[in-house]
Amino acid sequence: MDKFLITGGTQVKGEVVISGAKNAALPLLAAMILAETPVTLHNVPTLKDVNTLVKLIAGTGITIEKNGDTVTCDTSTINSYYAPYELVKTMRASILVLGPLLARFGQAEVSLPGGCAIGSRPVDQHLKALEAMGATITVENGYVKAKAPLDKDGNRGRLKGCHFTFDMVTVGGTENTIMAAALAEGTTHLENCAREPEVVDLANMLVKMGAKIEGIGTAYMTIEGVDKLNGCEYSVVPDRIETGSYLALAMMTGGEVTAKKTEASLMQSVLKKFEEMGAQVTVGSDWINVKMAGRPKAVDIRTLPHPAFPTDMQAQLMTVCCIAEGTSTIIENIFENRYMHVPELQRMGANIKVDGHTAVVQGVDKLNAAPVIATDLRASMSLVMAAVAAQGETCIERIYHIDRGYEYVEDKLRGLGVTIERVKGE
Repeated sequence: MDKFLITGGTQVKGEVVISGAKNAALPLLAAMILAETPVTLHNVPTLKDVNTLVKLIAGTGITIEKNGDTVTCDTSTINSYYAPYELVKTMRASILVLGPLLARFGQAEVSLPGGCAIGSRPVDQHLKALEAMGATITVENGYVKAKAPLDKDGNRGRLKGCHFTFDMVTVGGTENTIMAAALAEGTTHLENCAREPEVVDLANMLVKMGAKIEGIGTAYMTIEGVDKLNGCEYSVVPDRIETGSYLALAMMTGGEVTAKKTEASLMQSVLKKFEEMGAQVTVGSDWINVKMAGRPKAVDIRTLPHPAFPTDMQAQLMTVCCIAEGTSTIIENIFENRYMHVPELQRMGANIKVDGHTAVVQGVDKLNAAPVIATDLRASMSLVMAAVAAQGETCIERIYHIDRGYEYVEDKLRGLGVTIERVKGE
């Protein structure tokens, strides 16, 4: 396995160009399956998860190609409705092909997903919503087998519009359901929908493809099913978590970073916390600048669904809190196992005490280099941030996690003045 060697003590400074959002690109790639004519998607990041989903979609016979940051897709060549475990096991978002395959072709067989080990993320809400639209679903040998209801001629027909309330706010469940509902017969009313920018991005692309959706960006969405969806040209929204990560690095090191090709409107709750910690935040139409003078101030953080503070920024802000003045309290409300980076930060001298969903962080003057292991995607970036600020050379192992969500991470870090080397594993 590859690892990073990072020499710390750097005060980062410079500009970084933000990539398209991984968490938006994946559902948009899945949505391509719904179109009867070719689709072109721009600003698609080059990431392991993206490559996996492209390969998974190609495995159905669909013609899909990625050239640079552009993906083109033509569904006319499909010959299979099967998503194998070998691909799905590496990425939880693979379940997002279930709704589109079922809605477009009347059947789907998708392996139960894998991904980061940061807690239980059940797909039951996806399945309940599809069943409410008339699908017959069984789970056999680790595979979800779904079939649309039969029409009067005994052929696989269309899903039916329904009224469904999610038991919990679920981003993937909302995405899968609105994709399926776009081609359902009749009108679907959804309550307790996720409102994340990535859900909004998906809904906007579906509308451009011909879908009829009301309530985009709210907890109550109405989707009037249409007979078919056509292809379109669309661009992935900027990655708000990548943006926040590089800006947090400026706070971590007392530096200054300008994130370009991004949108401040996507991350108001994060920028507010930056300002509470003493950072100077300046925004433009497509850029954000964060400048930090001196040590950050302690802050309290509570993760909740959008528009509140995102769980995907919790590890990065905890790392900043490690060297802040005072005591910070962090409450993780989304995932029950998202403090796996804590023991690694403690190895570097952080003073953190965890009790259930609550972490209390007493700021220290500095962190020190130590060998650490990345446990999940966002924890990987938190350890990179700690290593850049620490005294000495830090070795971070299992960095395959970071390759799942940060495009060209070494090049972007070097552009900010970080001394980083990737050591290839066996």
